[in-house]
Amino acid sequence: MNSSLPLIETVSMAFSTLKANRLRSLLTMLGIVIGNASVITLVGVGRGAQNLAEAQLSNLGANVLFVVPGNNDTRRRGVAFPRNLVIEDSDAIAEQVPSVKEVAPQISSSEVIQAGAQSATSSISGVTPSFLPVRNFEVARGRFISDIDLRSARNVVVIGPDLVNKLFPTSAAVGKTLRIKDKSFEVIGVMAPKGAVFGNNQDENAYIPLTTMVSRLTGRDPTYGVSLSFISVEAKNEESTGAAKFQITNLLRQRHRILRDDDFAVRSQKDALSIVNTITGGLTLMLAAIGGISLLVGGIGIMNIMLVAVSERTEEIGLRKALGARNSDVLSQFLIESLVLASFGGIIGTAVGVGAVTTIGVLTPLPAAIGINVVLITVSLSGSIGLIFGVLPARRAARLDPIVALRRL
Repeated sequence: MNSSLPLIETVSMAFSTLKANRLRSLLTMLGIVIGNASVITLVGVGRGAQNLAEAQLSNLGANVLFVVPGNNDTRRRGVAFPRNLVIEDSDAIAEQVPSVKEVAPQISSSEVIQAGAQSATSSISGVTPSFLPVRNFEVARGRFISDIDLRSARNVVVIGPDLVNKLFPTSAAVGKTLRIKDKSFEVIGVMAPKGAVFGNNQDENAYIPLTTMVSRLTGRDPTYGVSLSFISVEAKNEESTGAAKFQITNLLRQRHRILRDDDFAVRSQKDALSIVNTITGGLTLMLAAIGGISLLVGGIGIMNIMLVAVSERTEEIGLRKALGARNSDVLSQFLIESLVLASFGGIIGTAVGVGAVTTIGVLTPLPAAIGINVVLITVSLSGSIGLIFGVLPARRAARLDPIVALRRL
């Protein structure tokens, strides 16, 4: 009985064959290269989107809750939000909820701001002095709204740095005057850069005293009084956010005399983060599946080329068998050739993908990133694809009858 060839010799023969057909080997690997690069790049982009969303949410504060008018049903159906969240609700939360540290009511409206010949459309927020610590904002120049500004309903405004660049491109903003709805406001401060949250550039916003917002811009609701856009609530610590959410919900249900569906919603950073992770996780899986299709196409390309190679090398296979090679030797050689093609293609594709992810992370705001575990899985997957799709050509080569194969000589 003939003994099988040593594995080293089989591997050496496989490499020699692939080296003798360099161009065909490179073209065969191309499908795997594209597939691996696609998987790495798309997964990296998906992870980057998740990292970006998490970074933006971290700006909201770990202990912050948001009380907003309208329930989940009205928000899903796009119904106009009710105006039943009022300033008295904010006061009640601050006074009666023990797990709350500070409360910041807010009224928001989009208005055109003018400063001389310059103008810009901005989100105007009527806030209280507690807005600064609750939302973790900082003032870069000047000062923020004070209790005196609030009690006196002064026409003062604090603006974001991007708004400064639009309205006062050549001079300092603090001390200047701008107009909102034909009302003059003195700029008393400029906010430190904060960035965007879900497409809303917070550096373009303007902040005025809440009392000024009511008396000069929005007015009072005839039914509810001072209606709020939302209430930001800072819990005493991260562990007490759950208790704060529960207590706020019970308090507002009592105040609004709710028997069935709530007319408000309490949202935390964790709630938003969970939703974002679900969405971005699904997006990442979808992108990985798209890249996986490219890998599948690359595997089919390897199988086709190897089948062609079997037909071209029929005489060689017959001669090897006539000289004593066993079916397992021929099978091993073709499987190793497929494995080498897929593995080298996987390594090259992974390098291209990692390079693309790094480039995206450097040149764009998206913090694209890829973990070593994804790299190892992708390279292993490409090698497995080479083995799987190399089985059919290898079996066909191993089953060739040497007598029939040698007739072609």
